[in-house]
Amino acid sequence: MYSPCSRSLLLPAAALAAAVLVSGCGGQTTAAAPPSRAAAAVATDAPSPALTITDPWVKTGEKGMTAAFGTLVNNTDAELTVVSGTSPLSPKVELHEVVESGGKMVMRPKEGGFVVPAHGSHQLAPGGDHIMLMGVTGKVEPGAEVPFTLTLADGATVRFTAIGKDFAGGKENYQPGEDKS
Repeated sequence: MYSPCSRSLLLPAAALAAAVLVSGCGGQTTAAAPPSRAAAAVATDAPSPALTITDPWVKTGEKGMTAAFGTLVNNTDAELTVVSGTSPLSPKVELHEVVESGGKMVMRPKEGGFVVPAHGSHQLAPGGDHIMLMGVTGKVEPGAEVPFTLTLADGATVRFTAIGKDFAGGKENYQPGEDKS
């Protein structure tokens, strides 16, 4: 005998949707969502982007230089490398690191970009790796929304918006004249 419940089990569906349908066929009341809602939730799930950034922010300040921070998250099975960035806030955006040189901490371009391990993360933080904006022509206010585009080694791009945030920092100086040797 062919029933509507057995027909719905034959349709390709996610395990969650099938479980809801099976429990409904048994004549028992269940607290699970109706089958149509469960199927809709499964059908609208999109794959995660290859690379995302959590808690992105940019240091507030006057025109000149500033930097953006956050945590890069790799959602893939392969290592990803961020090789460049752009922002309408600045004509020149570089990927930077802070390292010890000659007994003092200096900022310099990050050779090879930011490598984010498979299913891992890479932190961008004051005093460490960061996205440097040079030649900023306007003031970055608290709460400002600053758009960015990062380019990966394979040519893919990732867009995000960083929020302006006041930060006194650990003596970083993102202004012209800083020793970068």
